[in-house]
Amino acid sequence: MGEFTINGVMLRDMLLMGASVLEHNKASIDALNVFPVPDGDTGTNMLMTMQSAAKSIKSCSCETVSEVADALSNGALRGARGNSGVILSQIFRGFSKALKGEKELTAKLLVKTFTMGTESAYKAVMRPKEGTMLTVIRMISEALIKAERSKKTLPEMIDVILTSGEAALKKTPELLPVLKEAGVVDSGGMGLLAIFRGFKMALEGEVSYNILDTAQEAEAAEAAEEFSEAVDIPDTSEIKYGYCTELFVINLFNPPTDEEIDKLREKLSRIGDSVVVAFDEGFIKLHVHTSAPGKVLQLGLCLGELDKIKIENMLEQNREMHKKLKASEKEYAIIAVGAGEGIESLFKDLGVHTVITGGQTMNPSIESIEKAIKRANARNVFVLPNNSNIILAAQQAAALANGRNVVVIPTKTIMQGISAVMAFNNDFDVETNTSRMNDAMNKVISGAVTYSVRSTDFEGKHINEGDIIGILNNRIEVVGTDVKQVSIELLKAMIAEFGSDDPIVTMLYGESVTEDDAQDLVADLENDYADAEFIYQFGGQPLYYYYFSVE
Repeated sequence: MGEFTINGVMLRDMLLMGASVLEHNKASIDALNVFPVPDGDTGTNMLMTMQSAAKSIKSCSCETVSEVADALSNGALRGARGNSGVILSQIFRGFSKALKGEKELTAKLLVKTFTMGTESAYKAVMRPKEGTMLTVIRMISEALIKAERSKKTLPEMIDVILTSGEAALKKTPELLPVLKEAGVVDSGGMGLLAIFRGFKMALEGEVSYNILDTAQEAEAAEAAEEFSEAVDIPDTSEIKYGYCTELFVINLFNPPTDEEIDKLREKLSRIGDSVVVAFDEGFIKLHVHTSAPGKVLQLGLCLGELDKIKIENMLEQNREMHKKLKASEKEYAIIAVGAGEGIESLFKDLGVHTVITGGQTMNPSIESIEKAIKRANARNVFVLPNNSNIILAAQQAAALANGRNVVVIPTKTIMQGISAVMAFNNDFDVETNTSRMNDAMNKVISGAVTYSVRSTDFEGKHINEGDIIGILNNRIEVVGTDVKQVSIELLKAMIAEFGSDDPIVTMLYGESVTEDDAQDLVADLENDYADAEFIYQFGGQPLYYYYFSVE
């Protein structure tokens, strides 16, 4: 039995199904768009690009994959909208180059197709940014190279495209801070996966179009809605380049060389940013954010005739967004500092608007706290530093937040922060909430268990490197060599300081502790304190085995 290959008709069907999947998921992809002054939504721009490509594909004979790829490239570039659309068109241009003169697509040729698509896309962007659709296509290409070495079949390679693409998409928030802050993945990368999902569906005869299940769609929409309310929109005075300028140069005087295209990108970068220059046989597509759109038109006129000129005023877009932001301003928002998946989820569940990643050994900057305050979009903002080393930075950030009333509750531990949040009531005024949150914070006895990073003598105690340390209200209370034993001794000291045998003890266990370990610790303590209530849950905090509170 010969090697499975994809002919021109099959490739056409794969691309048309990709366009259809993209169309059915456009709204979900648009919902992931988090940039403050967009010149179009990603899903919409990619769809319009793909629709133009589909129209071109339908008009070709499709006898070979080369013909289909040429039609794909030409149609995509002519219909490209926005950065995401132009980058998509350049991926397809690379596909076209790789498949030039080929009748059928093989597994080996698929690797070349994606590799050249990646190279073409990166080359089209003046300053490629990781954490975007560029990262997704690159990581897919790298995965295909490995798969081809292991002799995978073409259908198996299609599966590799999806699995590696999904893995790459999950990494985008780690590479692009604005995505992580919004709690979403890259919208352009999601659009690519929609198209590639269509490839597999066409080969297998599937008819389902949604790449996100209902829960994921709701989650994406909710995250995008939260971020749209919280995004830090700059003032118009902070926008360096006010006009999104996009156009075609057609009927070229002379076909440009790669060197001439590179020089054009350099000239555009001197008068703007977000520069994308794409060239196909017979025309050039330009995209740039600039304050001098006339100069862009002049540069185009030096190369040929201008067509489909689009100039959008991003300053006016910005003013409209400020109006919407002002209209949606909330009365209250709470910002907390913390580290650990469980701790972040707990704060969110308690109504905290923003959790800034930080704590011991990783104190957030004044600027990061200030930005979080601005993005909260509330008239009154409560900030919970949750660490004694962060209180001063929070107070300085509050002083910089013009136009907002910012109250720093001087919480020194995560457990104080949790109690302060629980004391907040949206129906009370600022003064009452401030008083309640401070009172709640001061009633908490906080404890933590960690390890020593060096040998020392401190407060009359000799501590060896690697010893387990129990901390009570920021003072070293217990030193030992066993996490469980130190935890028990620390909690006994905390309960004794509380002065009652029936307290509420809350435990957050860290990333290096198992749930079984936490259950075992609670079981031992319940034998000694039958009237106490013990609550434990995953905190996921680094460095610290446990956080405790006694109330």
